[in-house]
Amino acid sequence: MRRQGGATAVTTPTEGPAAGDPVAEALTTEEPTAEDLATEDPATEDPATDETVPDEAPPGAGHRRLRLVAWTLVAALLVAGGGLFVMGRQLRDTPATSNAALTDSEATTRVAGDVTNALGKVFSYSPSATAVTKESAKQLLAGKALQQYAALFGQVEKQAAEQKLTLTTHVVRAGVTRLTDDSAHLLVFLDQVYERRGKTASTAAAQLSVTAQLRDGRWTIVEITSR
Repeated sequence: MRRQGGATAVTTPTEGPAAGDPVAEALTTEEPTAEDLATEDPATEDPATDETVPDEAPPGAGHRRLRLVAWTLVAALLVAGGGLFVMGRQLRDTPATSNAALTDSEATTRVAGDVTNALGKVFSYSPSATAVTKESAKQLLAGKALQQYAALFGQVEKQAAEQKLTLTTHVVRAGVTRLTDDSAHLLVFLDQVYERRGKTASTAAAQLSVTAQLRDGRWTIVEITSR
């Protein structure tokens, strides 16, 4: 404070820019320090959008994903291949594919021929040749079929001698329903002609289920069932 010409003048020390002066405020704005600049990470912020940029995938991640996909595909192919193998085995092992009657025409024709020939012989006789029929049955029949035939033929032989009866059997059709290496099942249709001396011949149809087995290279009838 000092006096000038009798008036008192008050002088206030200057501590900063005048209030409300934009130029002065701009000039006195503090500059960023080195510590402030160090907190900013240019690698993780995008200056254009001011958003954090995700870190790049580590080296080798793409290769690991490719290997994972490749192994997944391999596993899927192995599973699919195993399924196809099992399905193929199942198809090969079904009863239909194991039935040679559907696949081996030569073997089917042979068994049908042997059974047809056997039935024609054992079911044909005349009053004077029953012994021949009985002997044929011993060679062409076996097992249960031979036992049943032997039990019945005694009565047939006596009847044929008394009534002068002649029986002639013709196989009309023999169908093989199932065939393996040593066993066969057939459905046989046949006609039988009965002749008595002094009377008109009569014809009757018959249907038989026949089971045969391969013995010593020949098909032998082991079971006969009338249908």
